Amino acid sequence: MSELLERKIAPTANALVPPGGARPARRLEEDAEALDLVELFFFAYRDFVGDADRLLENYGFGRAHHRVLHFVSRRPGLTIAALLDILKITKQSLNRVLKQLLDAGFVEARAGAVDRRQRLLYPTPAGAQLARELAALQSERFRRVMEELASPAREAAAEFLFAMIDKDERERVRALLGRPDLGREGR
Repeated sequence: MSELLERKIAPTANALVPPGGARPARRLEEDAEALDLVELFFFAYRDFVGDADRLLENYGFGRAHHRVLHFVSRRPGLTIAALLDILKITKQSLNRVLKQLLDAGFVEARAGAVDRRQRLLYPTPAGAQLARELAALQSERFRRVMEELASPAREAAAEFLFAMIDKDERERVRALLGRPDLGREGR
């Protein structure tokens, strides 16, 4: 495995050829550039989530717990439907994770003030503390990286990550983040 990381492995031509036939050489070069970025993204993601993963292990939690706790802590009173929409997961997937967070005392569900059938999610003090610890780990990594980058590169990083979001989701994400300027040309 370590030798794979030490040397650059060129993708095989077969891996890049679509079922209908061969691609032009220029397209193969474009794919290779994109694949380099894909690999960089995998490595960056691995290290970004690894910090939090180590802390979550102490609680018997995983990344799904982290995502739920993150959004519930950042948006107290979030409905289950809104959380499902943010995470783009099924109710069944959320139920197991949410039940564990509820049972462990990290999240609580309250009835809605207007519609008592509605369940609003709030972090408990323990949940808010864990969310802060996880956010601190990941924010510190971002701060370190941003300090190494020139100002234009910082903005380019945000624009790049935003551009990775599906086009039909971008307005929702802008609103969710409170960043109407994000991804807008001519700012």
